[in-house]
Order: sequence, then structure tokens, then C-alpha cells
Amino acid sequence: MSIFFNNVTIIGVGLIGGSLARVLKSKNLAGEITGAGRSRETLDLALKLGVVDKINQESGGAVQNADLVVVASPVGAFLKIVQEISSHLKEGAIVTDVGSVKGDLVKKIEKLIPRGVHFVPGHPIAGKEKHGVAEASAQLFVDTKCILTPTEKTNRQSLEAVKSLWLTAGATVVMMDADAHDHIFAAVSHLPHAAAYAMVNTVAEFTAGEENYINFSGAGFRDFTRIAASSPEMWRDICLLNGKNILEMIEQYQFALARIKKAIKHGNGEKLEQLFSSASNRRRGLG
Repeated sequence: MSIFFNNVTIIGVGLIGGSLARVLKSKNLAGEITGAGRSRETLDLALKLGVVDKINQESGGAVQNADLVVVASPVGAFLKIVQEISSHLKEGAIVTDVGSVKGDLVKKIEKLIPRGVHFVPGHPIAGKEKHGVAEASAQLFVDTKCILTPTEKTNRQSLEAVKSLWLTAGATVVMMDADAHDHIFAAVSHLPHAAAYAMVNTVAEFTAGEENYINFSGAGFRDFTRIAASSPEMWRDICLLNGKNILEMIEQYQFALARIKKAIKHGNGEKLEQLFSSASNRRRGLG
């Protein structure tokens, strides 16, 4: 499907929103891109870097002529943003998002979207530990996955347009139920981030004389905790919005740690090797 948007508004021009803007420009998919958001400093930088063509801190004004609106702010702000822009959206406009929580949030957003405007929920599985528009890249989504979670209310033509956008960005598009999405990503994304934050805080509390233990960390610790450098605001919102699923995964993780703890406590090397071998084989299978 060939796509072109005369006017695109991206609300939240950070790493993901900024990278999508760079895709739209590099692939000639948009006529004009407007950046919107709370931080004037971020918007000025996005304009200076050529990520967007113009800026507007007023979300309502920023979307008035938009054919495509991308909500790329922290997910905790989604409902407020949609409330602010709903009366300013023109008929036929497509609203999509890049949030890593779907489920009930999708249902609430659908209720706020006015008749004649089409909402397509999305979640690109891409990112890096450094965040902000200065890190934006048109290559960020190449060889990644993008999850779309359409509902029975989703306009099929708009769904195909958003799918085509992500395919052009280099992603493989996967369709998924919104609730299933939240359960899966609580396990493979949200839990690892919570664990990484907890690991850094745990080690940072130990000192040896005047030296903090964390100063002696090597490649293993740094690799494991790399994602703890991600945006605290973004992960705060994710944990609150997908709390039920994340708590379930934390309990499962605690159970797995307890098995290792028990084997160490009882000097059971055979059990430890069994647990480690199982994990090692599965990890190698990921490539």
C-alpha cells in the first residue's frame, strides 16, 4: 500500500517519536511534520536538528490540519493528550501511538476518539538505553517488530496505512490482541526493566570503605543493567498502567530466584547446574 501524509503531528518528539519523524522524512512519506509536547527545549532541539518542520506546544492547535497524529509521549499522559486534541481532529484523521501498554488503555482512548477519526493502537519494539530526540535515527526500527492491536472498532483502511508506515520503516508488523500484548510484554520487557532498576539500586547500596561496589562492575553487570538507563518517567507510567501483569511476572521471577537460592543454601550443585543449563539453552535459542 502506497502512503503519503500531507500533514503529520508527532506529540512527544523523543527517541521513538523523533525516529519515526526521521523515517517519514527519509522515505518521503510526509509533506510537513509538526512536533508538539510539553518541553519547549526539546521541541526547539527537534526543530534545530531538522527532525520536524515546525513546533507547537499547544497539542490542540498542533493537530488541527493533521492527517496522521502520533502520540509518542509517556503512556501516563495518553488519556490527557487525547482529551486535549479530540475536538481539534479533522474528519478522516488517523491517530496512532507507540505506547508499550495497550489493554484497558486502548478501550479508554477509543471512547475519546470522535466519530470520523480513526485510532490504530501500535507499539514498536525498538529503543536503546539513551533517550531523547538527539538520539533519533531513521534506522531505529530496521529489523525490529511493531505490534498493532486493532479492535473491532478499528478502521481497516487506516490500519493498513499504519501497517504500511511501519513496514516502510523496516519493521515486521504483528497483529495481536491488546490484553495478550500486555501479558506478553510484562514478561519480556516490563519485568526485565524492573529487575535492572532493582539490581542497580541493590548494588549501589553496598560500600567497601570509601568505594561503592558499583564502581567495580564489569561487562556482565553493565550488560545486564544497560536498560536501567532508560527513561524513569516512561517506565514509571508503564509499571502503573500494566501493574497487574507486572506483579504476576515479578512473583514468577521471585519464585525462580528462590529455587536458585535454595540450591545454593543446600549446596546442591546438581540442581544449580540444571537450572543454569535450562536457562542457557533457552537463551542461546534466541540468537
